[in-house]
This record gives sequence, structure tokens and C-alpha cells, in this order.
Amino acid sequence: MMKNKPFCSARRFLAFACLSTALIAGSAVTSLAEAALNFRVYSSLPGDDSSAHYIWYSRFQENLNKNEKLKGQIKLNYFPNGMLGKEADATQQVRIGAINMMISGTSIWATLVPEVGVLDLGYLFKDYDHVGKTLDGKAGEQLSALMMSKANVMVLGYGYNLGARNVYTKKAIEKPEDLKNLKIRVLPVPNFIATLNHMGAVAIPMPGGEVYSSLQMGVIDGVEHDAPTIYASKYYEIIKNGTLTRHSYNPLMIAINKRSFEQIPQELRADVLAAAKEATEYERQQASMKEAEAIKALEAKGVTFRETDRAYFAQAVQPVWKAFLDRFPDLKPMVDEIGAIAPDNQP
Repeated sequence: MMKNKPFCSARRFLAFACLSTALIAGSAVTSLAEAALNFRVYSSLPGDDSSAHYIWYSRFQENLNKNEKLKGQIKLNYFPNGMLGKEADATQQVRIGAINMMISGTSIWATLVPEVGVLDLGYLFKDYDHVGKTLDGKAGEQLSALMMSKANVMVLGYGYNLGARNVYTKKAIEKPEDLKNLKIRVLPVPNFIATLNHMGAVAIPMPGGEVYSSLQMGVIDGVEHDAPTIYASKYYEIIKNGTLTRHSYNPLMIAINKRSFEQIPQELRADVLAAAKEATEYERQQASMKEAEAIKALEAKGVTFRETDRAYFAQAVQPVWKAFLDRFPDLKPMVDEIGAIAPDNQP
């Protein structure tokens, strides 16, 4: 028996060593498997090229995949069509990190950061080039800083929605006064509501998922949105009149929870930001082209487009500007700067 003890000890030692090696190897494999970050990305719009959200997302994902340092490091799980809940609720989820990223219009963030509502002032912008110059400059930096301090999110970029927001109705709007008392769906944010009310409509805040049935049942008389969204959502099946109010050039915002961004290894963050920047530039290039395509497609579906007296509406919404700047006087220099860099064309 004494002669077998060294052998047994050696055998046990080898078994223990093999087990330890297996455990270490298994741990290494697990660590590698867990190295990839899984980010949930929210969008309220369809998951195809009819959506500015998806155009940005797909380009960003492509940029991550073709970067050798980033490949396999970040997995984006895209949830379109409000699958993760209503937009207003999603902003709260991004703030706390339950949803990692969100692609949306800037306006919905005014529910958490009311200063962002400055971008929703009716007739603030002349076109999307004007938006780009604004948000690539000092104003964009100021608003991004507010988003970080008040909503706990980092702005990865400001894109363009696919065209100006116009009013679409069952009834034809032959002159500005025809909009009076029509019930128009708007996003549930203060300056959208105030703008449409001062344009003469009765603004009805409503989540996107309820709009089609509300049009069918006559709860609302129309909506205000960009042409590609009207087409993708098939609202043209009910509403056949588009009035080119161009009252808002609502920007796109790509927001990521601060802690989620900080989970990205330090050495990869610059590449992620570069991928987001290029995706933003690409998405902006697609915007005007998509708007023109959507207007033609809507016309083919029987929608009639009419120009309108934009100067009339621009004057009508001035009380909204005054009320907003009375509440946030520190933003007046920003509004003045936006006006100063505007192109010369009038509304």
C-alpha cells in the first residue's frame, strides 16, 4: 500500500492539473464570449429604408463590421416599430440604461430635456442644410451637453428626418384658414402641440401606433409628418391631401446611455464615434432624395400636394417663440445665432 501512495498522489495531481487547465481554458472561452457588448437599439419607425432611423442604424452597423478593431465587439439588436414601447417611455428607459440606444426625432427628448424643444419651434429652420450648420456648431454642442447632464445620454449624431414635416388631411387645405379646428395628430411634446394650435389646428398628442386606427374612426382629421413616414405607414389609404407647410425640419438624434457608452473599451471609443459620424453624414445625404421619392410615390397613390402661405403660418407661431424664450431666456442667443446663419430665402 505504501508503494502505491506516490503513484496515487501523482495521478491525483495530474487530474487536478488537467481539471485546472480545463477550468482556466473554459473561463477564457467564456470571457471571450462575453467580450462582445449587446446593445438594444430602439426605433419607433419601420425597419427598412423608408425610415431615417434604419438608414442610420444599418450604416452604423456596417461601419462597425468593416472596422477590424470593432468587428465582433459590439452587437446591435434593432427593435423597430416601437417594439420596446412608446417613444416617451423609451426615453426614460434609455436614461436609466434599460435600453442602450435610441434613434428618434429630437422632439421626443423635450419630455426630459425641455430646452431641446427649441429645435421644434415652428419655422425656426429654412431647410436641412440650415439644420446641419446649426447642429454641427455651437448650438449642437450646447444641446448635447444638456442631454448628458439632464438625461444621462451621449449624443452620437444629429441626422435629418426624411424631409420637412407637412400637414396631411382628409379635407383639402386650399388656404391657411382651412386648417382651423381640424384635429391633427402631433407628437406628445410641448412645442409641436403649441405650433399646430397656433397654426389654427387642434393638436392631438398621440403615439404613432394609434394613428392609423384613429384616422379610420375619425378621431383625428389628419397628421403632420415627413412624406416617407406617411408612405411607409400607409396613411395615404385614408388621407389624400398634403399641404406643404414645411413648418418643421425636425432633426434626428442618435442617443446612447452614458454608462452603455462607457462599457465600450477605451481604446475602441474613438473608432465607434468615427463610425457614428460617418453614418450621420451618410444618412443626411439620403434624406432629400428619399423625400422626393416618397412625394412621387404618394402622388401615385392619389395624394394631392398643395403649396401654402408659409409666411402666414410663420407669423402665427411667433407667440410660441416668445413663450418658449420667456421660459428659457438663456436660449435666446442660440435662437439668434440660428437666425444669423439661415439662408436668405424667406418662408
